[in-house]
Order: sequence, then C-alpha cells, then structure tokens
Amino acid sequence: MDVLSQSFRVLGDTTRLRILRLVAQAPLNVTELVSLVGVAQSSVSHHLSKLKGLGLIREERQAGFTYYSLALEAEDTRWPLVRLAREAEDAAGDSARLNDLLRAREDRQALNERLLEPGQSWFLWAGALASLLPPLDVADFGCGTGVFSRALARWAKHVWAIDQSEDALTQARAHAARESLTNITFLREDLHRLSLSGGRMDLVVISQSLHHVESPAAVVSEAARLLKPGGRLVVLELLPHEEKWVLERLGHRHLGFAPETLEAALREAGFTSFTRETHARDGASPFRVFLLTGVKPS
Repeated sequence: MDVLSQSFRVLGDTTRLRILRLVAQAPLNVTELVSLVGVAQSSVSHHLSKLKGLGLIREERQAGFTYYSLALEAEDTRWPLVRLAREAEDAAGDSARLNDLLRAREDRQALNERLLEPGQSWFLWAGALASLLPPLDVADFGCGTGVFSRALARWAKHVWAIDQSEDALTQARAHAARESLTNITFLREDLHRLSLSGGRMDLVVISQSLHHVESPAAVVSEAARLLKPGGRLVVLELLPHEEKWVLERLGHRHLGFAPETLEAALREAGFTSFTRETHARDGASPFRVFLLTGVKPS
C-alpha cells in the first residue's frame, strides 16, 4: 500500500505522466525526452530519478547514451496507472512528436545499415572520394550490407564487395538489385585469405572492418597483394576506446586502434605516402574515427 500511495503521489505531476507514457512506447534518452516534453534537461532528469526510484522505469547504457524504458509488468498492482496514462487525452501532442522522432531514428539507422555499428562517418569518406578519379577497380573489405559498396559502384568500374556474413551479403545483393547496380561482385570469403588474384585492384577500402578480424596486419597484407603498383589503400577505423560491450554484442575483437599502430602495419606491408586525418567526436558518442591512406609503390 505504501508503494502504491507513493506511486500515486509521484504520478500526480503532469510532466512525469507524460514521460511515463512516452517511455512505455519506446526506450528514450534524456535528450530525446527534452525535445518531446519541452522542459529543461535538469527537470527531465529529476522526473526520471523519481520514476526510477519507485521502480516504474529502468535504464540501460547503450553506445554512450542512457535509455529509459517502462519497468512494470502487467501483473504489477500499479499497472492500471500506466494504462490510464497511456489512454489519457494527448493534449500536448507527445505521441505525434514521438512518431516523428522514431521515424528519424529509423532513417539514421537505415543510412548506417550496420545495427549499432559505432563511429560511422561519411564526412571522412567524402573527403577521400574527392581525391579519386573513376573508373577504378575497387575491393571493399568487410562490406556488411553494402552501403559503401553501392556508393563506390556509382563511380567505380567494378567493385568486389567481400564479407564473411551470408546474411549481410544477402541484404547487400538485394539492395544492389533494387538500385540496378550490376558492377558489384559479392564474395563470401575470409579477409585474411582471399581467392582473388593479386595485382588487379586500383583501390582497396577497409571501412571499420579491422576491429572485427583476428589479425589486422594479415588483412592489410592481403590488401597490398590485391593492389596494382600505385594502387591505394583507404582505412577508416575507430580510435582506442573503453566500450567493452561491443566485444560481445557486436563481435568486435579490438577496442579500436592507435593510428600509429595501423600505420606501422601498413608500412610493414610495403605501403608508403601515408595520410592521416582524425574526425571529431560525434555528439555524446564515446567513439571517434580516423582515416588512414597508403600507396603501394610503383
């Protein structure tokens, strides 16, 4: 009875009821809730603390953000409070704003296409592509669902998109077919030991794939083997970080790399003429990326 009475008192505040109704529909972080309910971040954090203190909501850390969601089960005696909050008139228009927010979130994920894959940066890739002239024969190491392979195919002569995941390649083939891209060959192979003959590529790109492989140095050596003399390797990777959840959840084998370490691997594989650029942190994300290029001597 005490818990039920406290819950009634806590939910006597309109803003808390609105927050409870929103997180009952989808996990949301503080920034998102501020944009939805239109009050200061400090106020939202205070309300969340009250709701969490009574076990009405739970929090989960994910990719540098804390997301809040409903903690009650249907058999909880306080469930009718939640039901009433969800069924009450939405005079503030919270649900419409939430739908817009969730659609925008889905659009960002569709652009990224690799679920929860951290550190994706199209700014650095735009800079890299600006210095390249088509038509080129290109290998995309660790292509995933083919986001970058399709971008490459729009100006490259031919793209070999390589990944070990059959599920990812199935999606990649479907996307390419929908866009009528016929100059991509999809290969399911181990990046450490590729069947492609050497000396045939003008460009090899490795976009956030090295942190998934057992031996980054061996994969860099394969890139060197495939490239023609004068060909270029472009690597986009994560800087060192402490987000250990990516090891189990995303299958990462390495928590980022020091740029000097990867440059040493490229040098050992015979590359020269290095360029390096580090991208600023994206908002509150704990991940930063860097771009590294090298040239196979003529």
